Amino acid sequence: MRSVEFDFRPEGLVVGVDEVGRGPLIGDVVAAAVVLDPHNPIQGLGDSKAISEKKRERLYDEIIEKALAWCIASASPAEIDELNILHATMLAMQRAVAGLSLVPDYALIDGNRCPALPCPAEPVVKGDARVAEIGAASILAKVTRDRQMVELDLRYPDYGFARHKGYPTPEHLAALEKLGALPEHRRSFRPVRERLAREENV
Repeated sequence: MRSVEFDFRPEGLVVGVDEVGRGPLIGDVVAAAVVLDPHNPIQGLGDSKAISEKKRERLYDEIIEKALAWCIASASPAEIDELNILHATMLAMQRAVAGLSLVPDYALIDGNRCPALPCPAEPVVKGDARVAEIGAASILAKVTRDRQMVELDLRYPDYGFARHKGYPTPEHLAALEKLGALPEHRRSFRPVRERLAREENV
């Protein structure tokens, strides 16, 4: 995996930060921050969406074992509804960096904007496929959120969360229409908001 092509490579401890779950209608937006050990490399890191579920689970365990520091954090559906999804995502990223067991010298953030952090930061478009630290953060965040959706599926099996992971698929939209919104649904997202409005008008 090639590094992002900066005019310089940040010196010191570099943390990669990524999030998962901006698009779903339900559940947390989950962020992770990872500082890798250059002397203990991990093979196969990359965009978590392009990696099989089995391989993601294996890499999750390897990242937890080998990273110099890591933290997984989130913002709740209530926070998403209050702040909007962008600001809630930034909050989750801030919490992930703040929860590290060490203070990084530089942060590389997946995407095109950075949250306010206590260290210098740089956004990296498609960073999960370009920067090992961001790829590792992507995997931790996705595995964590997918596990949350499996847990939700056990509590509400008629919604299909283990399959669609909360995204607005036809299956999810049909279940939302038939069964109604759950406490974990994001009320500010249009399909949920419209379903709740119809309930009020009955």
